[in-house]
Amino acid sequence: MTEASLSVIFVIGFLALVLTSNGVFLSRASLQGFLTYLAVPITIGLAQMVVLCIGQMNLAVGTMGGVSCAIMAVLMADHNLPIWLAIIIGLFSATAMGAINGALVVLTQLNGFIITLGTYTILLGFQYRLVKTFTIDKYPSSLPEFGRRNFLGFPYILVISLLTAVLLSLFFSRTIMGRRVLATGGNPLAARLSGVSNNRSVFIAHTLSGLLIGVASVITIASLPGINRSIGGDWLLASFAAPIIGGVLMSGGTIAIYGTVIAAGVVRLVDIARAQYSLDPSIVSLSVGVVTLSTVALSEWRRRRTERQSEGLKGSL
Repeated sequence: MTEASLSVIFVIGFLALVLTSNGVFLSRASLQGFLTYLAVPITIGLAQMVVLCIGQMNLAVGTMGGVSCAIMAVLMADHNLPIWLAIIIGLFSATAMGAINGALVVLTQLNGFIITLGTYTILLGFQYRLVKTFTIDKYPSSLPEFGRRNFLGFPYILVISLLTAVLLSLFFSRTIMGRRVLATGGNPLAARLSGVSNNRSVFIAHTLSGLLIGVASVITIASLPGINRSIGGDWLLASFAAPIIGGVLMSGGTIAIYGTVIAAGVVRLVDIARAQYSLDPSIVSLSVGVVTLSTVALSEWRRRRTERQSEGLKGSL
């Protein structure tokens, strides 16, 4: 789906919610809620996009985020660590998890799908071990207060998410390493013949995905009143939906940062519509899943058609 089409869909969906709610959706509280809870879907979508661009997947997105949140909450609540230090440790932990995923992929030469499926299970147990059945909410009140602050109507945490998207865009467009990661995803053989280390690109992609999940974890702990073992449980579908609907090919070699951001907004509008119209949550999940699969199928069809056209052109020459 093109970015222009997604932008139109987002505008139409936004206006539809405004009209059907008799303008209530435009109230300060409603808009703040929408923008606040848009930050995490954007960031986890970017985290998945980074791995998709090398033709792999990160199935451990949710548990990596859950463990990172749990570590920060436990450090602040049980060990009285200052907020800034707990956040640094949380970011480092998520980045280290991503680096471990990348190292395992490189060492075993297995697809990230297999590796992250294994680490997903391990981290899920670790998250339960940290949080148990409790809700951890005894960390300093200044953290959730920060999560409620805004700049010109935009929540600080959404600004952090958007700045992260901008920095990621600069990484892929302005740095040699970013271009090498994309080259690995687009054509590993050609990249290797050009002197690119595909193993390094894979490691960098998974590590960067971990860092982005760490940012999402910081946003999460700042926007919620407490942390429990369910944190991250609903991240997986959203992390795939945003980049794939936004135009990222699962075969690798492409990114769509604006598309991922606007697709996350569309998915968030669908979630709000579910609450507003009292729809069954399973219907919403089904709808998002169908749209995601349809987008994948359409992208694959377009790719194959382009390849056939290229082969036909070569044959005619």
